[in-house]
Amino acid sequence: MTKIVISGYYGFGNAGDEAMLAALLDSILEIIPEADITVITGNEKLTKMNHGVKTVHRLNFFGITAAIARSHILISGGGSLLQDVTSSRSLYYYLAIIRIALLLHKPVMLYAQGIGPLRHRNAREAVRKVLERVDMIGVRDEESKKELISIGVLTPPIEVTADAVLSANPVDKKLGFLLLKKYDITGIRPRIGIAIRNWKNLSHYKIEIAKAADVLQERYNANIVFVPMQFPDDIQAAEDVCGFMKRQAIILKERYTTVELMSIIGCMDVLLGIRLHALIFASIMHVPVTAISYDPKINNFIDLIGERLCGTMETVTADMLINDLDKKLTVGQLAPPVLIRINELRELSLRNAYLALKVIEKYSNSL
Repeated sequence: MTKIVISGYYGFGNAGDEAMLAALLDSILEIIPEADITVITGNEKLTKMNHGVKTVHRLNFFGITAAIARSHILISGGGSLLQDVTSSRSLYYYLAIIRIALLLHKPVMLYAQGIGPLRHRNAREAVRKVLERVDMIGVRDEESKKELISIGVLTPPIEVTADAVLSANPVDKKLGFLLLKKYDITGIRPRIGIAIRNWKNLSHYKIEIAKAADVLQERYNANIVFVPMQFPDDIQAAEDVCGFMKRQAIILKERYTTVELMSIIGCMDVLLGIRLHALIFASIMHVPVTAISYDPKINNFIDLIGERLCGTMETVTADMLINDLDKKLTVGQLAPPVLIRINELRELSLRNAYLALKVIEKYSNSL
């Protein structure tokens, strides 16, 4: 039986990370059905319940070491684990998990990771020293590959794939309509979804989103629906925007599963997104997106699907948002080139699991 340990930001209620784990597990189990998988998590009960896997708590280093010692591979990812913008501590934590595997002479693969930004010299050097010893590096975009090369990671080969979530299939929208009905969101009124987050005490973007939402709600008689990707953190950000609005909006104040969130977002006519995986969910569900960036990963994804960024948290204006959302509501569907690109990215995302299998087979043959 193939034993796999997966490390990442799991068990914290972030819909994007939980979706990544679900997609990663589905892709691995599709090609290795007998895989015995253990996930390193911040909430063992939640991860077991949601994903049906063995777990070990992220701070139980004895348990983590034992699990890796029994394994055939450590998979690190996906997501933006190796960056020092939100936290340097988390960067060194994930490097420490990789080091444990290397000390135990176990193969390591980075799975569809977004690398950087790495702003501090010590962080860049630490990442280089660790990653040049792993067996396979899969990154989700060309910018991540460039970041690794810039810090001196030349081996092993760096494979550009795509975000793990892009391997997911669209879900049935009936569930989403049922969940929205609880908030009296029914009928044929257009639905404008907003997936927002707090960032560095900035408020400018919230004011501009509020202005745009007021205009579009009046112009289209639309439902403005705030969708929480990280519960409950995103509720406060949504309430801030609603406080700046003159008209009424709807905040979904519940914790949803990955499938429920994808289905809800699939019921939108357009999605204004700051959260990366809200944008990815919408793309999978063929919902047009308008994106505001707070991190290079947003820029990279929007470039990958052939769309244009609407602005950053510091530069976005209500007029920019109104113009972009107005165009997408008028067209009413994804542009054909964007749809083609999303399908291509799905194929690239599925490649991640085959790269992991390649590493496992090489390790097994060496025993």
